[in-house]
Amino acid sequence: MSEKPMKSWPERTPETAAYWAGCARHELLIQRCLVCGLHQFYPRLLCTACSARTLEWVRAAGRGVIKSFTIVRRAVSEAYAPDVPYVVALIELEEGPTMMSNVVGCDVGEVRIGLPVQVVFDDWSKDVSIPKFTPADRPVA
Repeated sequence: MSEKPMKSWPERTPETAAYWAGCARHELLIQRCLVCGLHQFYPRLLCTACSARTLEWVRAAGRGVIKSFTIVRRAVSEAYAPDVPYVVALIELEEGPTMMSNVVGCDVGEVRIGLPVQVVFDDWSKDVSIPKFTPADRPVA
């Protein structure tokens, strides 16, 4: 008997531990530089604008707009086959950074560049929640 294929789980590193802990609490955290004020994502050790090492974690509003997207109609592996078709999008957060995520809670045909979205969390386990986005006009559970 074969095992059910598994999706790729995020790897926690010292740089990303606070981010994943926030996601587990359903909080979208991003970094902000204490020197220049830049918000950045993905987590890094240095500010991408001024190279300062004084970064803090702040809770993002969880809202943004779709900058670009693609509809995946052919799964990358058996583990993702039940999800097709699904949307992978670049989301520009209100705070400025762009993050890649899935758009859920709507038909893939509704997704468009400029669509306002809000974060939702997909709980994979008690310790792992994945941030995804849904159209901003949809109620968040």
